[in-house]
Amino acid sequence: MELKKSVVYQEIIFYGMAAIAMGIIVGALDALFGEVLILITQFRGQHIAWLLPFLAVAGLAIVHVYQKFGKNSSKGMGLVFTAGNKQDEEIPKRLVPLVIGGTWLTHLFGGSAGREGVAVQIGATVGYTFGKKIHFQDSKKILLVAGMAAGFAGLFQTPMAATFFALEVLMVGAIEYRALFPAALSAFAAAYTSHFLGLEKFSVDLNVDLPVDLSFAGKVVLLGIVFGAIGGLFAKLLKNTKGWLAQKITDPYRRIFVVGVLLTISLFALHMGRYSGLGTNLISASFEAGTIYSYDWVLKLVLTIVTLAAGFQGGEVTPLFSIGASLGYWLAPLFGLPPEFVAALGYASVFASATNTFIAPIFIGVEVFGYDTLPYFFAIVSVAYAFNNGHSIYAQEKAKIDHLR
Repeated sequence: MELKKSVVYQEIIFYGMAAIAMGIIVGALDALFGEVLILITQFRGQHIAWLLPFLAVAGLAIVHVYQKFGKNSSKGMGLVFTAGNKQDEEIPKRLVPLVIGGTWLTHLFGGSAGREGVAVQIGATVGYTFGKKIHFQDSKKILLVAGMAAGFAGLFQTPMAATFFALEVLMVGAIEYRALFPAALSAFAAAYTSHFLGLEKFSVDLNVDLPVDLSFAGKVVLLGIVFGAIGGLFAKLLKNTKGWLAQKITDPYRRIFVVGVLLTISLFALHMGRYSGLGTNLISASFEAGTIYSYDWVLKLVLTIVTLAAGFQGGEVTPLFSIGASLGYWLAPLFGLPPEFVAALGYASVFASATNTFIAPIFIGVEVFGYDTLPYFFAIVSVAYAFNNGHSIYAQEKAKIDHLR
């Protein structure tokens, strides 16, 4: 019995050491990726009229590189799900430069996309590589989860949210608690590393003190229903649009070029690139009393879905933050609540609904907006999670894995 306990403790310590090393590596890669992406965003903003016309050409380059050099890397997050749950597919190291380069190109030329997909895939690749070198039971799965947590944490510097995001998303309705300790260590190591290397964290001090009465509770429930429905709608439309485009335009080169041209025209016509990139401009406007139009969240939702469905690289999470924040800012006067407060509720709860996660979005709320906001985010996320109709931006990958089991 004592020998068995000794082996268990050795395994825990070994996982912990590996997780810290992974976190430092992933945090450094996230810092590089994130800092360059900030520079790209600034450059695009200054030269949007010259860059946006070449979005379709950039799309052709992305498809060509993936077709020629990517092998199974083109599966993206689907590859991460398969490797993590079924463990019968390799995650090639080439995935890292391909997904980074593809996302940089997408953003440089004005596509509407996020960034967390890159960070999570970077972390998953590093974690899976570490896991193959360690011969403990399920080491590849456990360290892949830890790597995913590190990727998310290094980019957003929300390690607690990142830990549970990796645990909730990968395990298809069940949490792999054996991965909790290494995932948490890896997430905190990545967050501190990326911050040390100069990547800044987005945070807002809400400083709200609202009376919690029956009227307030009713407003939160109604807002949660709206945010839940919008997040679920995003996930459903993304899945359906990907399938519809793949069916209508089977050639990936033609698909990304045609849609790229249409995106260029749309993004030019709709406030000259206002909806290009991450959507951080909408997030900033929502919390700094900037200009938010009633239709901002709709156009960001549609253009992000079309960009990703066409085959451009990036992620969904930051656009989801911007959709939720801009929708919340617009809804606030209708509910008689402070705009920044409702924007914050939308920021976390639309993310919760679209990803079909519960614990991670609550921690996103408290790590970005302050720990005194915990009761508000617990309430709004609970409602949004219940009213997303079971949709998730990762549902397709999860369904495939369930079928394989």
